[in-house]
Amino acid sequence: MIEVHIIISGMVQGVFFRASTKKIADQNNVNGWVRNCPNGTVEIILQGSDSNVQSVIEWCNKGPENANVTDVKVTKQPFSAPYNDFRIMS
Repeated sequence: MIEVHIIISGMVQGVFFRASTKKIADQNNVNGWVRNCPNGTVEIILQGSDSNVQSVIEWCNKGPENANVTDVKVTKQPFSAPYNDFRIMS
């Protein structure tokens, strides 16, 4: 199991990025959360197997149909308390 912290920049708010991320995370059996940040970015924590987390990261590089992703910063971090599901944070 790995844990990564992701910051996604571009036109990523108001384009169903969070809902789409939840769908992709659930399909890949990855736990964690996603939220919009005040500066216009999207922040994500992912926990899961290396290959499943990588699949979600690959998707994040393009995002949903109306998104325009300009940058994805991925930081591997020490595994924290495990999440039991994937949530959209407000």
